[in-house]
Amino acid sequence: MAVCARLCGGGQSRRCRRRQRPNQPDQSSDSDMDEEEEERIEGRRKSYGGGGPESGSLADLPPELLVEILSMLPGTALPDVALVCKRFRQIINTETIWRRRCVEEFGVMDDLRKMEVGGMSSYDLYVKLLHPYRHILGLWQPDIGPYGGLLNVVVDGLFVIGWMYLPPHDPRVEDPMRRRPLFRIHVWESKKATVECMYGHKGPHTGDIQTGKKDEFSTKCNQTDHHRMPGGRQEEFRTWLEEEWGRTLEEIFHEHMQELILMKFIYTSQYDNCLTYRRIYLPPAMPSDLLRPGLFKGTYGSHGLEIVMLSFRQTSARATKITGDPNVPAGQLTLDVDLSRPVVLPDLEQQRNIEELSRLVLEVQEEARREATQASGAAAGASGAAAGASGPAAGASDSRQPGPGIAATDHPEAQPFVLPVGVTARNDMYPRTCRRCFYGTGLIAGHGFTSPERTPGLFVLFDQDHFGFIWLELKSFSLYSRLTDHLAHAHAPNMEQFEAMLCNMQSWTS
Repeated sequence: MAVCARLCGGGQSRRCRRRQRPNQPDQSSDSDMDEEEEERIEGRRKSYGGGGPESGSLADLPPELLVEILSMLPGTALPDVALVCKRFRQIINTETIWRRRCVEEFGVMDDLRKMEVGGMSSYDLYVKLLHPYRHILGLWQPDIGPYGGLLNVVVDGLFVIGWMYLPPHDPRVEDPMRRRPLFRIHVWESKKATVECMYGHKGPHTGDIQTGKKDEFSTKCNQTDHHRMPGGRQEEFRTWLEEEWGRTLEEIFHEHMQELILMKFIYTSQYDNCLTYRRIYLPPAMPSDLLRPGLFKGTYGSHGLEIVMLSFRQTSARATKITGDPNVPAGQLTLDVDLSRPVVLPDLEQQRNIEELSRLVLEVQEEARREATQASGAAAGASGAAAGASGPAAGASDSRQPGPGIAATDHPEAQPFVLPVGVTARNDMYPRTCRRCFYGTGLIAGHGFTSPERTPGLFVLFDQDHFGFIWLELKSFSLYSRLTDHLAHAHAPNMEQFEAMLCNMQSWTS
């Protein structure tokens, strides 16, 4: 701020500052050079007609130029700049500056001028809504038992809105995500931020948001009577389903029984009580990634469609559940793929034979076990070697390099693909060509996440937006399609924070 004060002419001159420091040792030659440079600068100011230290200062610039300069600063820095001098304080009250901050920091676009006509300024919007609630923007996972979920909090027009993302109806994995608003925040009345619950048949009503721990917040509805219907819970649930599916409960019950159970659980627990949300991040993308990481919708047999997050770590691809089911809850690592172990598919006739495909995958699994045993034994021998050895024993470290074609920039030619006879799939709309296949394991468990185990399978890369997994033990196929929605404020700042988040997700549901 002292620098700004000198620029606007409010600070002391250089010579006055030097007189205030008489006890300092003699300046070095570098300092003398600095003084000479200051004298040259002062001479230039006078040559342009200036008469003292105040002339040529930042505060002497035309107002429109000052507005342009100060509007480039982040909104959090502007209050400090306003303390420098009276002129800066007047300039910072300019609506143009705050309008630009709303647009550049939060993406508010077309509604600003309409808002200003209604009597609310961009300053009010920034200071009373966008800045105070910036910490809840981004992706969150609700604490709903094993089911999890995906909440995206965004700036939407003149609102901050929390959208719950639901997978498409089973088995339409290519359909877009379904969105439902859970809450919204605005500053319409009395220019004070107001939180509203958006669920129910009576329209928006009062709610509350509490931010306590870092990367966590809670929501609460203050008028749950707005969720009620005269016929009670059954009528509420039936009406909700008919609005959601466009069909009656009886028409969809037998076909989607498991999904209905999930929906009823979410319905009865989500909107009447206080819910807690924990922040999740999208993984950073690396040049070596097999495909662009992110969120995918995938089929899980009788459990319907679920959302997983695909990420990469060294030579492995991982799919972590964002939504879950009573067997394998949200937050668990559902797929773990070894990208250093490609599987070469046979011709189409042999692909139809489940025994042949199982043989190929199990051979790769056995090879991985042998190498792990050898590496473990070699490492144990190296640890007992005499002191002073120049390096580890041969074979003590795994020197395997990633298999060819792992980088996302490598696009091998597509090869025909068909599911083996006897492998079940929710529909036949999977791609008929693939690019690469790798050995991997999938997580299976009993009801309540009992007796979890990893079972071998085949990871199939179709293209940049689709992959699949054949669960050999279950004789089941899961198809995954990329979630293409633009998700602002969602990417992890770095890989370390993303890895820490994944560890926390597993602890939430363990």
